[in-house]
Amino acid sequence: MAERVAVIGAGQMGNGIAHVFAQTGFDVTMIDISADALQRGKGTIAGNLDRQIKKGTLQPADKDVILGRVTTEQSLSAAADATLVVEAATENRDLKFKMFSELDGIAQADAILATNTSSISITEIAARTKRPEKVIGMHFMNPVPVMQLVEVIRGLATSNETTQRVLDLSTALGKTPVEVQDYPGFVANRVLMPMINEAVYCLMEGVGSAEAIDTVMKLGMNHPMGPLALADLIGLDTCLAILEVLHDGLGDPKYRPCPLLRKHVAAGWLGRKTKKGFHAY
Repeated sequence: MAERVAVIGAGQMGNGIAHVFAQTGFDVTMIDISADALQRGKGTIAGNLDRQIKKGTLQPADKDVILGRVTTEQSLSAAADATLVVEAATENRDLKFKMFSELDGIAQADAILATNTSSISITEIAARTKRPEKVIGMHFMNPVPVMQLVEVIRGLATSNETTQRVLDLSTALGKTPVEVQDYPGFVANRVLMPMINEAVYCLMEGVGSAEAIDTVMKLGMNHPMGPLALADLIGLDTCLAILEVLHDGLGDPKYRPCPLLRKHVAAGWLGRKTKKGFHAY
């Protein structure tokens, strides 16, 4: 079937998801309540396409064709004709619950409702709808046009058919999908966040400077970026929120967020987006 895609959210993740769908040949409606966010999102897609042309991975003539496949709307009702909806709004439980309840009433009966959440329970989101078998996690990595992985997360009620369709779609986008089950943090953040948290504990306890800790992980473990620089890129508020989901959901003290991480977030030192985190920007 010809998929028609709606992406909810025009931020960093939303515009990246719209970009890869449009580049693969899908018509995409990017929906955000903010007209400014939509304009910025479309501008980011254009800028990323220019980067691909510069690298020689895209023909200049393709840019306008790809941008032409992305339409922008400010109301959720624009998702009414989509066969796949991918929600990439802010990582906030109540917002996602409200949105999925509304989308369930708007989207056609056989449409799949996917969420790009990095840690919120797919099962809980699905329970806000009358189609839990058609609700799934489609967790793209940042930056979406570059990163290969899509974590495909099955809620308790997600059907085999829904899962297969999303796995196939992810492959069509040129991504590598990995199927995982719905537990706090899934796989990516369940493994990544304790590593970041441990790096913050090393910093707090004076084991090494931020530069020293990041250099050890880059050169010793061959990571492209150290854990503290990565935390700054993700956003320290987001890291804290995910660690709290892990700590609350699994109840294990090993997921307890480091007090220094809490202190940075309280100070408003959230990483790159505020020009100051564990490093200065």
